[in-house]
Amino acid sequence: WALHLKNVTVSLSGQYECSFTTYPHGTKAAKIQLVVKAEEEKHYVKEVQLNQTLEIPCLADTTSENLSNYPLKWLVGGNGRKEELVTKEPSCPAVYRNSSTLYGQRVRLGLNNALRIFPTKITDDGRVFFCHVVYHPERVQKSSTIVKIFGK
Repeated sequence: WALHLKNVTVSLSGQYECSFTTYPHGTKAAKIQLVVKAEEEKHYVKEVQLNQTLEIPCLADTTSENLSNYPLKWLVGGNGRKEELVTKEPSCPAVYRNSSTLYGQRVRLGLNNALRIFPTKITDDGRVFFCHVVYHPERVQKSSTIVKIFGK
């Protein structure tokens, strides 16, 4: 037997019990604790000096082994729109979107799927970089990082 839940929300968290009667053994029961977590986006601020290498971790509290098993995407936001920079599928090389006039050849995927930008420019100041990890079509973990550029 299975319980199918639709339109799952945090309010469905709790303990569920399945019980049934068998002959001649009597009632059998099993319990399971369901925890439904709200999708959350983690926000970070990263400071770097002008003309240095900027490295932004995708999900700071997730290990690289976990990230390597799922598709991920890096985007940059500015002027009310998002532009895709890099996509990575499991067991495949990263695909770079080099049509960006601001980022073109300055973007690379580093260790642990971190976004590396070199050299940083003054136009990077205030930009928001987004990392999306697709664990399931309906479960995406997201992080956003605002970049602050400092001159020497």
